[in-house]
Amino acid sequence: MGALVASFCANIAAQPRLADAQAAFYNARFEQAADLALDLCAADNLDACELRTAALLMEIKGALGDAKDKDEAFKACAKCQGLFEAFLRDTGRGQAAARAKLKANPSDEGAQFLLGKLDLNYVWLQLGTLGRKTGWDEYWEARHTLDAILKHNPQNIRAKVARAWIDYIVDTRMPRGTRWVLGGGNKKRAMVALREAAVVETDVYISAEARFGLWDVLVREKNFPEAVALAHELARDFPANTDLPKFLKKHDRESKSRD
Repeated sequence: MGALVASFCANIAAQPRLADAQAAFYNARFEQAADLALDLCAADNLDACELRTAALLMEIKGALGDAKDKDEAFKACAKCQGLFEAFLRDTGRGQAAARAKLKANPSDEGAQFLLGKLDLNYVWLQLGTLGRKTGWDEYWEARHTLDAILKHNPQNIRAKVARAWIDYIVDTRMPRGTRWVLGGGNKKRAMVALREAAVVETDVYISAEARFGLWDVLVREKNFPEAVALAHELARDFPANTDLPKFLKKHDRESKSRD
């Protein structure tokens, strides 16, 4: 009983710090978000480990920019190796903690999702940001995990968004033969899922994840009228985010010039 009470109190105490880290992340302060989540992740808080690895991924992505030779850019990046090592450490920590929870309770949907999302963060960093052909085991574990969650609970918004990203990236970024090997993708299905998730009334940061995900895809699809409208909405909710005003300044100006 004492251990259960201590665990409950620790979770309650962690909530404000996690909320601060989430606020920093969606205001594009990724270094701050990673720092705020550090101690929580070290204490095996799964949500914090997922958030911290996502923030570290965004730090690395920002540091590398649009370099065509990703290996050379990574070698030339003074801070990237340290960020990468922290990412690997905390991904492994989170995965181990999630698997321990699932061993004790195989039906723990939160642990199932966070294991799948940690896997996807690893995949997006290795294959996407760094262009390295590794992470296939993590990809399949994430895909199967998310499919299992959504079969049981189609209303799990975070799982729906993460699964939509798999559909979108496989369909739009992978060669035709590779798409088949990866189980196929479906851009139209991904767009439908993201649009549905983005309008659900839910926790502020779950909603933010869905809406930022939709915004990213709209930009990739060059659907700028809809992307601009959503960016204005997000900028009102996350006024400290510096990426949104830059996007709006450019595309609002382009929209006015066309008019």
